Amino acid sequence: MTNTNKDSRGRRKKCLAYIVAGVIAQTIIIVLFVLLVMRIRNLKVRIDSVSVESLTYTNSSFSVKLNAEISVKNTNFGEFKFDDSTATISYNVTKVGEFTIIKSRAKFRSTERFNVTVTATSAKVSTKSLLASDLNSGKLPLTSYAKLSGKVHLLMIFKKKKSAELSCSMAVNTKSQAIENLTCK
Repeated sequence: MTNTNKDSRGRRKKCLAYIVAGVIAQTIIIVLFVLLVMRIRNLKVRIDSVSVESLTYTNSSFSVKLNAEISVKNTNFGEFKFDDSTATISYNVTKVGEFTIIKSRAKFRSTERFNVTVTATSAKVSTKSLLASDLNSGKLPLTSYAKLSGKVHLLMIFKKKKSAELSCSMAVNTKSQAIENLTCK
């Protein structure tokens, strides 16, 4: 064998080694990108604040109009587009009001805020409930629930169905007409 054959064989081995190293490096980069950036995280929906616009009550009934600010927090690297959703306000387990969260989107890594108004009345509450004692005590416990369903769009190529749930509890102070103990899960 001549020196030129040995040199060309050595060059081919080096070239092949560089190609293999490059493919391995690209694979590692792609795997890290998929695991860290392309991972679709859960969305968070919360009621940030609630205020009482009007409140009327007797010993056995109530009517309250609430203004609420709802936030949808998207921590993904793609926007979340969701459909219209119906949210409910309940006293114990009885639905006393509902409102609509309109179709919208939360841009990537941002928080979208909505203002909604809802009227809750005790028309459907059973007369056997603890409503009279709650109204007399000055604290009317309410809960809210909503489920937002939509898709997260990553890099305008990948679409993944996701949903987020809103579950909050609060108490309306009938004396001061204010919201107390607003907690969301």
